[in-house]
Amino acid sequence: MGDDLRLFDSLTAGRIRRLLPCLALIVLVGCGGHPKDVLTPVADTVPNTSRVEMLVATTRARSNLPGEMFTGERARTPSFAEITVSLPNVRKEGDVAWPKKLPSNPKTDFATLKAQDFDLDGAKGWLKASVKRRPDHSVLVFIHGFNNRFEDSVYRFAQIVHDSSIHSAPVLVTWPSRGSLLAYGYDRESTNYTRNALETLFQYLAKDGDVKEVNVLAHSMGNWLALEALRQMAIRNDGLPAKFRNVMLAAPDVDVDVFRSQIEDMGDPHPQFTLFVSRDDKALAFSRRVWGNIPRLGSIDPETAPYKAELADYKISVIDLTKIKVSDDLNHSKFAESPEVVQLIGARLSEGQTLTDSRVGLGDTILAGTTDAAAAAGSAAGLVLTAPVAVFDADTRGNYANHVGGLTGQVSGGQKVAVKNCAAMPTAPACLTQR
Repeated sequence: MGDDLRLFDSLTAGRIRRLLPCLALIVLVGCGGHPKDVLTPVADTVPNTSRVEMLVATTRARSNLPGEMFTGERARTPSFAEITVSLPNVRKEGDVAWPKKLPSNPKTDFATLKAQDFDLDGAKGWLKASVKRRPDHSVLVFIHGFNNRFEDSVYRFAQIVHDSSIHSAPVLVTWPSRGSLLAYGYDRESTNYTRNALETLFQYLAKDGDVKEVNVLAHSMGNWLALEALRQMAIRNDGLPAKFRNVMLAAPDVDVDVFRSQIEDMGDPHPQFTLFVSRDDKALAFSRRVWGNIPRLGSIDPETAPYKAELADYKISVIDLTKIKVSDDLNHSKFAESPEVVQLIGARLSEGQTLTDSRVGLGDTILAGTTDAAAAAGSAAGLVLTAPVAVFDADTRGNYANHVGGLTGQVSGGQKVAVKNCAAMPTAPACLTQR
């Protein structure tokens, strides 16, 4: 037994020694992100800026920090809030103008003007009043992806709502994500933890006579949550209500085989699904390796077998974003960062149309699929790594550096861990950040 234990310890130590240099290759130690805890309201010093008012429904635990509002931990019951975000007049569409320092400056930054907690009755009242102001009495539900702090999801949704010019009442569903690169497993289980709460919201919207149309936009790991809640609702109700019109899956980090079963369980008719694909999505390429080399829905080629026929059978539309260029080196945030794409989404929804009833073309930039099919790309999440299982995101490199720095003995403080051969490892984060 002693020899066996010594052999085990030796093998384990060897694996760890081989792992640490690999981690060092992909870490950017001390790389700063945007300020945290930005949700403390600031004075409305620039009254002519654009505003986005949203309802927030969350299964996150409340924070003791006013500027954070909610943490990445799980609450026993859902909470609700109303948040108003101011957007500066001068800003590149598709970008979130994070403040460089606090407090935020509404002239140059995204700034929180209002952050008010609601009980359930308060949330219902906000929704009723907001829906009645909308010309089509519609709601847009947004479900964020992996590795998102609460403030990340709030500001990203504000950007999407503004840049798309949608008329729907905006509802953000935010689930307990720790916003840490090493919390991939925790985050994935948090989507399952939130499944019942999201279904409850969907059931309420289905029964609310004031709501005439519901559209859903999910992103990255949030697609798993959205699909599971819709599947659960369909099984319980023997189908999905007709008012659930569009379900847009952006960068679904979802196993294609599992997606088939989810769609089948929803029955027919089901909402019009639109999947935005990008075959050059580096994050989903790494995710595929993590999940047993099974293709991820967001990076398939919808023109090849078996996907072309299957997606056509399910009447799922495709918008191929492979040739769209954005600032994200991972090609994983196209649905939100591309002005053309986000405007397309808003225009079609505001006109009461589906995104999937015909080919979609924006000059030579967006290639619509030749079938009524699609797979999604777009996320503010990050690069899924093989060891350990984690996801890389520019705004949380510091978190990852802290974790790995403790293992490798690296000391943070503005130093880069170099990749010696970026030609051989072009997708390594350290290489991506050097471009």
